[in-house]
Amino acid sequence: MKIIVVGTGFVGLPHAAVLSEYGHEVYAYDIDEERIRAYQSGDRDQIERYVNEPGLVEAIEETIDRYLHFTTSLDDVIESTDIIFMCLPTPPKRDGSTDLRFYMNAAHYLGGLLAQRSDKKRVVLVNKSTVPVSTARQLQKVMEEHGVENYGVASNPEFLAQGSAVEGSRRPDRVVVGADTEEDFVLLRQVYSQFVNHVRIRYLETTPETAESIKYVANTLLLTYISFWNGVGARLGESYANIHMEDLKIGVTADERISTWGSYVSNGAGGSCFGKDIQSLIYQLNRSGRSTDLLQAVYNINEYQKTYMIDRAVYEANFNFNNKRVALLGLAFKKRTNDMRDSSALKAVESLLAKGVAEIRAYDPLAMDDAQRSWFSPDNNHLFERITYHGTAKKAIEGSDALYISTDWEEFRGLASTIEQAVEPPYLVIDGRRMIPDYDRLIAKGYDYLSVGSVLRRPQPEEMDEDHSNGQLNAGVGQKMKTA
Repeated sequence: MKIIVVGTGFVGLPHAAVLSEYGHEVYAYDIDEERIRAYQSGDRDQIERYVNEPGLVEAIEETIDRYLHFTTSLDDVIESTDIIFMCLPTPPKRDGSTDLRFYMNAAHYLGGLLAQRSDKKRVVLVNKSTVPVSTARQLQKVMEEHGVENYGVASNPEFLAQGSAVEGSRRPDRVVVGADTEEDFVLLRQVYSQFVNHVRIRYLETTPETAESIKYVANTLLLTYISFWNGVGARLGESYANIHMEDLKIGVTADERISTWGSYVSNGAGGSCFGKDIQSLIYQLNRSGRSTDLLQAVYNINEYQKTYMIDRAVYEANFNFNNKRVALLGLAFKKRTNDMRDSSALKAVESLLAKGVAEIRAYDPLAMDDAQRSWFSPDNNHLFERITYHGTAKKAIEGSDALYISTDWEEFRGLASTIEQAVEPPYLVIDGRRMIPDYDRLIAKGYDYLSVGSVLRRPQPEEMDEDHSNGQLNAGVGQKMKTA
């Protein structure tokens, strides 16, 4: 089939690449000329500057210029098109509603082109972006305004997890298609023919409004799992010294009715979906006069968690951040991506700067370039000048007074020895992801360890190695514990 993918970000680019693997003629369109040139180059560094996903560059290399084409104009492409996927950014507004400016601009552009087609074959415009319920009807109205003939609108939400978007596109757990007519369902079955009647993948055909709702409910439920464990499980572990968080997780999720997904505690969930989707759902339901108390609590818990560990450092470890140097490990919102949108690290940076730190020594395996662009200040803002960037975790830790782990990169799991090599106690380790299972060795050498889901671990004189038994500890009273 001939397919146009409008928007080449974290959703559009993997979707276009994987569609081309199945032999579809795919045109990936974007208004950003520099971005399109980067994709056309086939160069890994240039592509991953925009979208960094495992296997994506290889997928593009496999089909580029054969089935996959990149363009900044659809004038010569629109004829004979079967399907148009809308993969536009839909950021939140201040009031929580969805900003549809990018989406509507693209819709009007497409409407003008489709109205001028000499070929009047059936074309289906499909919302892949997460958009408010009934957006498909807005798209329909735009097409009517432009006098487009022989078209359909549909909703086909994506359920991709960043860091595994290519694999998720190739082997999804479900494909949800919402359309109005059998004619449009037939066309979309051709697009996804490999998934129809699949023994494992659930292929669901429904209404556009139901498909739009499925995405919102799914993302909100996932965030609810995360907020529940942070708001209940973590709070218990931080209140009672003899609670073992990992055992709590195993014991609770042994019940087959309770999901294991989300049964971890952290410094909050970020990314481009959870926060904006739950805000949008709150806004949509409020406009309908419905109660949103549960949703608001879920959102508030998650936002609070993003700076909670820094507050605990002040009130539990008596740590004064003023004029201190803090190593910040992890800038992306999760491992295996360079995406910093709504990352917990962004809130951590705001909090640390507000507390007067002298320097934030940042490191992330993939997000360093994005961070430097995001925090570049043309006005030479003195706050952002306090952020420095380092090539390894060890270099970021060296010369710092405290460490904050914000992202769950696997390389941070072996940090105990790195910390010992880089800095001497007294020193505070703030672990927002429970990444250091062998923290006992740090405590034995005189370091303080503050982890989400556990009480403050601070060495007592009888616990410390002889080399550090006379070292000065940070002020405060800790509890003698051997396990988290």
